[in-house]
Amino acid sequence: MSATPPSDLLDPFLAAADSVGARPDVDAGLARELMAEAAQVLHDSLALDHLDAHDRALAVSALAADLTSLDPGAAVRARAADLDLTLHDPEGTRGSYLAAVQVLGL
Repeated sequence: MSATPPSDLLDPFLAAADSVGARPDVDAGLARELMAEAAQVLHDSLALDHLDAHDRALAVSALAADLTSLDPGAAVRARAADLDLTLHDPEGTRGSYLAAVQVLGL
């Protein structure tokens, strides 16, 4: 296993886990563990490495939110289909979203 994911990747994922973990039907510790693992897998996969800092921050935030939805695969695919126009590299970001679907097994 490689080094711990950088904070710009891990922190939004843990924040999303904490948000979901506040619900009474969710095990907060398990949510944090799963989101930390997702951040690690994305970090190891290099799926986000080609994005500039602006696009990476938006993609990480979006992925963190989407992974806590009821159907994360559908949420990420929908986001890839309807890209944010403020992205510097929309097609590269779309590729990152679709790569995330694959490496996370969504």
